[in-house]
Amino acid sequence: MSTQILMPALSPTMEEGKLAKWHVKEGDTVKSGDILAEIETDKATMEFEAVDEGKIGKILVPEGTEGVKVNAPIAVLLEDGEKADAAPDISSAMASIKDAVTAEAKTPAPASRSPLEGEPKSRSDFGGGQKVDAAKPLPEALRASSSALSGLNPQGEGDKSGRVFASPLARRIAQQKGIDIAKLAGSGPRGRVVKADVEAAKAPADAAVKAAAAKAPEAPRAETPPSVAGVAPLPDARAFFKKEDYDEIPHDSMRKAIARRLTSSKTLIPHFYLTVDCRIDNLLATRARLNEAGAKGGFRLSVNDFVVKASALALMRVPEVNASWTDTAILRHRHADVGVAVALDFGLITPIVFRAEEKGLAVISNEIKSLAERARTKKLKPQEFEGGGFAVSNLGMFGIKQFTGVINPPHAAILAVGAGEARAIVRDGKVEAATMMTVTMSCDHRVVDGATGARFLEAFKQFIEEPAAMLL
Repeated sequence: MSTQILMPALSPTMEEGKLAKWHVKEGDTVKSGDILAEIETDKATMEFEAVDEGKIGKILVPEGTEGVKVNAPIAVLLEDGEKADAAPDISSAMASIKDAVTAEAKTPAPASRSPLEGEPKSRSDFGGGQKVDAAKPLPEALRASSSALSGLNPQGEGDKSGRVFASPLARRIAQQKGIDIAKLAGSGPRGRVVKADVEAAKAPADAAVKAAAAKAPEAPRAETPPSVAGVAPLPDARAFFKKEDYDEIPHDSMRKAIARRLTSSKTLIPHFYLTVDCRIDNLLATRARLNEAGAKGGFRLSVNDFVVKASALALMRVPEVNASWTDTAILRHRHADVGVAVALDFGLITPIVFRAEEKGLAVISNEIKSLAERARTKKLKPQEFEGGGFAVSNLGMFGIKQFTGVINPPHAAILAVGAGEARAIVRDGKVEAATMMTVTMSCDHRVVDGATGARFLEAFKQFIEEPAAMLL
């Protein structure tokens, strides 16, 4: 039976992606582990591997298609011996669905109650997608299209008849080893039994552990944040301008993700801000000496490298800041995984220097340069920019004296670093010139209290003003 190849979720936050490139064509035979396509998410471009073996019967989504939803069918995989004409032609059905949904979206919505008058009637009232009224029948085209698609669902009529869905290779291996494939829990698409499931069954103890883990309830995932009750949505900016007076640039997936995530952050996270001035004359002198000595060593330190190292050591000294919020507990991190904001031509990303407290300045410097370069070419892996408990954003190179950052969860704080500049200060009752740098920390008040944030900045200031303390 033919199987749908679905748009994968390549990161926990991915909702849609761009099918950048196909590495296979219709009629190609593939096996588990073969590269099928390149998928572009809001942060990176990643390769998508085949789970099952078979033959590509039909490609449903062409190269360059944007906004492909996670779990949407993108191709059809045929089993051994199955002919291409056995795969149902769903292209017309997909077009009908698109037309039907578009028509529904253009239909004026009936007057509804304000959220203040009662409960929301659909997920879209919480900032989700298309509104769907459960009491309203589906459009005729959509019902017909759904019927056309049902032939591709391997868990349709087959489940009722007791048929076990498995790849040909999995059946062959199970038969050779005398394993009852009907007793295996499939980990492939739509619960299909694949090669890995059969191989795991060789060790009953391991299989039992994995089966138990598979049945364990997942941690609840946060829903799309609700809109603020009683606050009207902002008007569309196009209403204020003539069309000939502006150029319209459609949102790409990264800009949509930035807007969605940071709007959620500022809406749901109680931010507060702490600012401190740091004298960096000793740091600049130390940096100059180390760069002179390291000219032949393959590294050149920036002020930001010192900031990342000082932040990591301050996090270890004040571990209450090195944490993340959940609805049931505060997660206290054991290592200082510091995100470094990197500006891109098409947005912003925060790759992470993991265990920064254990790394020297030269290692941190080279690692940040490597991460930034791969970020600009969208070659970062999800595990390189997801997670962490703290972030640094430095705009000093643009001459910005002071600014505040928006916390990017799961971080509990972000340090905004301004430019180093010559200022007049008073020391021992005398006015003297000094190079000063202003830093402002945005704190999640659910995790970090005022005094806790102040102790962190006190520790950070000590490390920045006396870089030799980083060696202790």
